[in-house]
Amino acid sequence: IYIFWEFVGIGSYLLIGFWFTRPVPANACQKAFVTNRVGDFGLLLGILGFYWITGTFEFRDLFKTLNTLISNKEANLLFVILCAILLFAGAVAKSAQFPLHIWLPDAMEGPTPISALIHAATMVAAGIFLVARLLPLFIVLPYIMNFISWIGIITVFLGATLALAQKDIKRVLAYSTMSQLGYMMLALGIGSYRPALFHLITHAYSKALLFLGSGSVIHSMETLVGYSPEKSQNMVFMGGLRKHVPITKTSFLLGTFSLCGIPPLACFWSKDQILNDSCLYSPIFAIIACFTVGLTSFYMFRIYLLTFEGHLNVHFKNYSGKRGKPFNSISIWGKGSLKRINKRVRLVTLLILNNHSSTFSFSKNKSIIDETLRKITHPFITHFDNKRAYFYPYESDSTMLFPLILLILFTLFVGSVGIYFNKETMDLNILSKWLTPSINLFHHNS
Repeated sequence: IYIFWEFVGIGSYLLIGFWFTRPVPANACQKAFVTNRVGDFGLLLGILGFYWITGTFEFRDLFKTLNTLISNKEANLLFVILCAILLFAGAVAKSAQFPLHIWLPDAMEGPTPISALIHAATMVAAGIFLVARLLPLFIVLPYIMNFISWIGIITVFLGATLALAQKDIKRVLAYSTMSQLGYMMLALGIGSYRPALFHLITHAYSKALLFLGSGSVIHSMETLVGYSPEKSQNMVFMGGLRKHVPITKTSFLLGTFSLCGIPPLACFWSKDQILNDSCLYSPIFAIIACFTVGLTSFYMFRIYLLTFEGHLNVHFKNYSGKRGKPFNSISIWGKGSLKRINKRVRLVTLLILNNHSSTFSFSKNKSIIDETLRKITHPFITHFDNKRAYFYPYESDSTMLFPLILLILFTLFVGSVGIYFNKETMDLNILSKWLTPSINLFHHNS
């Protein structure tokens, strides 16, 4: 599991630093790599420590041998607890739990589909899966489960409060992911194995829908501000997009409803089970978890209202904050500084070429050149003649809308896999049937 754990990390680091010639994504990639080295080093030490204690890497033999050693008091309990904490450190770093959460917001510098992949299905889910896989080991050790649950509840509250103050739409969703991963870690810490994995599934579809929806919004905002992540992702410049991107608006609203836990959408069923189990386990955990649900609703509807409601807060001619300078180019490669286009020289050159196109010796290319020059010069001439002209956002094409529609269907119906049914009509829900082998192993070894 450690080898493929590292493969997941390598792929994620390279995807975060996709725009490797720009300093900010390169630094974000470096930060994610260094932070996860701390956790991965602890994970490796923990694996070697348990191998030294039990003499095996196999999960089933490891759980059985460790149970026997602890029952017969043949193992040094402090050393076993230390190895368990080192194993958990790997999950803390990979799943962006407190205090190794600092890499996650900066990971948003990668392309938006990459952000959706990392936050929904791959990198951050690996830590939750590791803790769930090793739960029979953790549960026989004193204080470890309490430690896991406290890390989870701190992450739940910290992620939600940090999300409240962000202006970047992707960074809000990043801190939201951190908070929801805290719910999963809390559930594992209190022994709620099935609700934790259920929330991992439902959150994945909802968060993928939200990230792809934010990508569609950013793509539409680039019509106004060009390629500038500081502006196209800033919710201060957005507003009133519901009439320009109606499909994206609907999909984002459904994802927001799901993440807030509004029935009958996916996250309602899993989050409700986690809150119920936390109430049974500890009143403190229940109060913090329920209060954070309200914070989640606040920052998610804050995103929706700032982005889609109200009026558009930026226009093409003055988005840079300087009047009279409507044409600026922002390089994809570099620091993103504004560079003035010499429009007079470019227009004069194009018009001279257009007027002297009859001098070309190739008559077959004449009409093609004239038509091309007309298409190039027409937008420039139109804009300079009409100083009140504006550009507006537009809906994405089918290649971006099709995944949104597909994820809407999953967000609506994936919660049904974990709903409890009446035993007279159905013995178990679908998720419990999938998890039956691992649950049997869990009870056998604990």
